[in-house]
Amino acid sequence: MQTILTDFYTLTSYEKAENGNFTANIHLNKDHDIFKGHFPGNPVTPGVCMMQIIKELTEEFTSSKLFLKTASNVKFMAIINPFETPDLKLQLDITENEEDVKVKNVTSFGETIALKLSVSYKKIPS
Repeated sequence: MQTILTDFYTLTSYEKAENGNFTANIHLNKDHDIFKGHFPGNPVTPGVCMMQIIKELTEEFTSSKLFLKTASNVKFMAIINPFETPDLKLQLDITENEEDVKVKNVTSFGETIALKLSVSYKKIPS
């Protein structure tokens, strides 16, 4: 899997449901340089990094290169501290056609929902 977030996270497992939805489990690298600056002494996973992870997983699951068109209903609901909650579950409801991919995501750790978002990507021809 290609990622611009080198060593930021590891896809530990994933499952495809009969309806085409995916559940992915990732592990955040608490020692990544991003956490040294965001924020020193109180590491918080940047929202833009979570959005990039969702894009990369969607690219992997659809075998398509994608470009973000729109993001709506982006709700960061809990802080993701990589020292306290490095293991995340991402539920991806993916719908695609010839040109576009739409994703509804819920990211959680334990019983806590950390992020909800809906995004639309344009497929980039290879």
